[in-house]
Amino acid sequence: MEKIGFVREDGSEDFFIVEEQTCIGGVSYLLVSDSEEDEANAYILKDTSEPDSDTACYTMVEDEEELTAVFRVFREMMDDVDFEE
Repeated sequence: MEKIGFVREDGSEDFFIVEEQTCIGGVSYLLVSDSEEDEANAYILKDTSEPDSDTACYTMVEDEEELTAVFRVFREMMDDVDFEE
């Protein structure tokens, strides 16, 4: 599984495991987890970089409607995984 670094505003860095990726309405989303263990926390990240950028810039999805809609897509894609909400 691929790991990515996520740099916070204070300069600290967290690493996440990319579980799945999808594109909805031309926007890329990642489903990431903070551990390879069974009890991992999952987060949805959204690519907010400029279209012509060479580097992706992902931010956590915070809008509840968007989060719910994207979560449903990931849940359908990963029907063999038991998600707790």
